[in-house]
Amino acid sequence: MVDRNDSRPSSERVFAVRGALVIEKKLTPGALVVEDGRIAAIHRGTIRDDELPSSIIEADIVSPGLIDLQVNGGFGYEVGANPTAIDRLSAALATTGVTAYLPTFITAPADVYPGVFAAFERVDHRAGAIPLGLHLEGPFIAPARKGAHQLRSIEAADDALFGSWLAVESIRLVTLAPERIGALDRIWRLVERGIVVSLGHTDSTFEQFITGVDAGANMATHLFNAMTPIHHRAPGPMVAAMTDQRVTAGLIPDGVHSHVATVQLALNAMGPDRIAIVTDMMAAAGLGPGTYALGGQRVTVDEQSARLDDGTLAGSIVTMDQAVRNIVAWTDVGIATALHMCTAVPGRVLGLATKGHFYLGADADLTLFDLHLQVQHTIVSGRFVYSEGDE
Repeated sequence: MVDRNDSRPSSERVFAVRGALVIEKKLTPGALVVEDGRIAAIHRGTIRDDELPSSIIEADIVSPGLIDLQVNGGFGYEVGANPTAIDRLSAALATTGVTAYLPTFITAPADVYPGVFAAFERVDHRAGAIPLGLHLEGPFIAPARKGAHQLRSIEAADDALFGSWLAVESIRLVTLAPERIGALDRIWRLVERGIVVSLGHTDSTFEQFITGVDAGANMATHLFNAMTPIHHRAPGPMVAAMTDQRVTAGLIPDGVHSHVATVQLALNAMGPDRIAIVTDMMAAAGLGPGTYALGGQRVTVDEQSARLDDGTLAGSIVTMDQAVRNIVAWTDVGIATALHMCTAVPGRVLGLATKGHFYLGADADLTLFDLHLQVQHTIVSGRFVYSEGDE
């Protein structure tokens, strides 16, 4: 990667980025012109220097910024009632190519949620990757498929807690189980308010899952995990998610939550337009082996996974850039398609009009890679929030 003039143009300047652009699941040679934080021009084919602004960033691969719909924490920071922790997480995520994400808060006692909502209102949206809103994962989930969520808070969750959420503008996505009593009404009320509903941590039948989709849910949380297993006479939620064309599934390609073969199975069954790559990162991601915390519980991390004392998986330690490399290495999709599942698909799930793909006037959220899919620069609204070599 070569920059003829300035490796980190300021957000006030006009600059170009030239390389293989990720457009419609293909790598297309060309260049983008960025002006005032937005994409001002898209050139395809060979573009001479004199046709571009004076400041040109050369990259092997130019992708829309990566969007992660499920981030519990990472790099020592956990999503919760501390806005500084979210700010530092935002800065750290930029090193992995993420330009926007949903801070994800797992099941907790009812009296904890107001502090989480208040903390989100105080976050710095210029710290790095942009926190788009909260993903509340639980507590309206199946006790039998609770994973690392605390049972007592699942059992205590009631209509009063749910009702308190409906006026909270920062909630963008909620994971719940469709078979729980009152779930269909909750789905309808959330969707009515523009909140995306994802079905997960569920012990539902095939039919119950479809009923949840009929009520307005359009996503499945971390496909294959915390779900009723597949049986050929009782296919359950996994098959329902893969076969219902209305559903987009979150998928964690870390080799632990999803075996390589099940990642390919999901791609074969759903196609890349219905899979959103997510990390489900927890606080220890990026730190290495040790003992950490998730939702007040002790988590032991080794080289591959994060687990509670009883062996239950407790989020992942994969980063989004590594997830992209895994998809390319393990499946029959190419680089552009893998990046599509981390950009355009999650952008569509959230209804983002200006993120996730390249078009005139879109936010200049860009992730620049080398040929080995190592992140070289992360750009948010035209600002360079990370460059290779930054401390």
